Amino acid sequence: MSTAAPDVITSVTNARVKHLVALRRRRTRDAEDVCLIEGYDELSHAVAAGVVPHEVYLCPALIEDDPLDLAARLAAIAPVFHLSQPAFEKAAYRTGPDGWLALAPGVESALEDLELGPNPLVIVCGSVEKPGNLGSILRTADAAGATAVVSVDPVTDWGNPNIIRASKGALFSVPVASASTAEFLAWARSNELSMVATTPAATDYVTDLDLSGPTAILVGAEHEGLSDELLTGADRTAKLPMYGRVDSLNVGVSAAITVYEAVRQRRVTTGRS
Repeated sequence: MSTAAPDVITSVTNARVKHLVALRRRRTRDAEDVCLIEGYDELSHAVAAGVVPHEVYLCPALIEDDPLDLAARLAAIAPVFHLSQPAFEKAAYRTGPDGWLALAPGVESALEDLELGPNPLVIVCGSVEKPGNLGSILRTADAAGATAVVSVDPVTDWGNPNIIRASKGALFSVPVASASTAEFLAWARSNELSMVATTPAATDYVTDLDLSGPTAILVGAEHEGLSDELLTGADRTAKLPMYGRVDSLNVGVSAAITVYEAVRQRRVTTGRS
């Protein structure tokens, strides 16, 4: 790649800045199959996961430190543009940006293209709406070594900048897909996944069930929970012990507890430390 100094964009009406602003809309992201990665931590995680951006936008006036030498690593793999602070703040999605932004390929895989391996653990989000919860679930999936996260009847897209931010970049290290309920159920059955639906109405606790084999853990939307179709289609239902006054937990917390019960069981059966 060229070692010439990056172009400097100063105008807030520059075509590239306007394009970045347009990509805040899901329709535009979907049409171009791209996502915006904003923030040093998120971008460094994406690069470490093998993401090669289409374009990189930096604002030297906002960048305070680069302990991972990320700017040089990005310059080696993608065109880099420098923006003035007003231009960057116009292009940035978040308030108080840190000067790091990249346009990257979309992250979503087709359901049938997910590589499940010998003993998969899949997290399934049924119409989960809040990006913060989806980001939290992705961080759990990354930490627990889950095989994939599938959004069923999705309300938002995986390229939503708030999901990327909430996941701290875990979106780029965990395979993700989206599907309708019917598509997911057919796919899970064809891959012989035991579907465990989490619901307060269950009679069994998650600790009562064997989660050590090929498993899909289903968690539902923040207010409505899992749909009747997913509950009916699941092989088993499970709940968490609840001894206080509240009758439910945040979906991200519920997913983390259930997933780590599966991790605990798998460590016991495999002797993994």
